[in-house]
Amino acid sequence: MTQHASLSPDRWAAFGRDRQILMIANEMNRGRSIMRREDAERLRSCYERVLRLVDLTVEVERARGLRRELLRFRELVAGLYLQGEGQSAAHGAALRALLLMTPGAATQIPFVLG
Repeated sequence: MTQHASLSPDRWAAFGRDRQILMIANEMNRGRSIMRREDAERLRSCYERVLRLVDLTVEVERARGLRRELLRFRELVAGLYLQGEGQSAAHGAALRALLLMTPGAATQIPFVLG
């Protein structure tokens, strides 16, 4: 069971779109830290949490375009999960793509990715 398994769609929908994206980005950023420590098991757990939050976001999102982009992002994260080892460049590119999905989240790129 992942950390967010008990989070309901109603509760998740109460957060704004920017906040949802930033919460997913927070998990991805946590994954970058884990990747530096080369802890494959914890990295996979992090990706599971990311996938769960993306699934919740897709479930509650009404805008078809954003749902489509979230599903594309989900494919990237699922690929990272299946690779089982840290792919730093691909992880960073996926995080950047996620942050670009909303204007509020995009403002955090310089702080998160430098």
